Amino acid sequence: MLPSTLDELIEALRCLPGVGPKSAQRMAYHLLQRDQRGAGRLASALQKALVVLRHCERCNAFTESQVCQRCASSQRDASLLCVVEMPADLAMIEQTHAYDGLYYVLMGRISPLDGIGPRELKLDRLLARATDGVVREVILATNFTNEGEATAHTISELLNARGIRASRLSRGVPVGGELEHTDSGTIAQALFERRAL
Repeated sequence: MLPSTLDELIEALRCLPGVGPKSAQRMAYHLLQRDQRGAGRLASALQKALVVLRHCERCNAFTESQVCQRCASSQRDASLLCVVEMPADLAMIEQTHAYDGLYYVLMGRISPLDGIGPRELKLDRLLARATDGVVREVILATNFTNEGEATAHTISELLNARGIRASRLSRGVPVGGELEHTDSGTIAQALFERRAL
């Protein structure tokens, strides 16, 4: 029988994505036995983040101020708005250094099985942002899952009804990828979205 405090720690660690009971137990034992200093830093950083971080009024990403540095920057192209599901998706696009527009983070995706629809995603906030008179194109960069596709479709319908141009990330064979190791759906999409040379 585990002490209740240890059991509570293990259960708390299970809230992390992909962490099951065994992983949570290993993490708890590691933090308590091998890295108490790290455990203290983790607890402190988490507590501070819960108090200090909020959602940016413009893009909905996490920030310490009302408007994040990215949205406040005059160096970004305000006519482009890229819609992503999560902050991690925004970070991945930023790492490409291929996009200099602004973002809107949905903090999820439409998933009827999980009870998440347009209202839960607060798509009205996105529409207000996209129809501010500055945005000329909305790039839908949701994931290529059933939920991501449904989200992109719903948003594009709402934008088209308001006369806002919506585009979607294309799909295709990854850079360095070999056709024999690529699934048929990806190859079919790459053929459909081919471009002239």
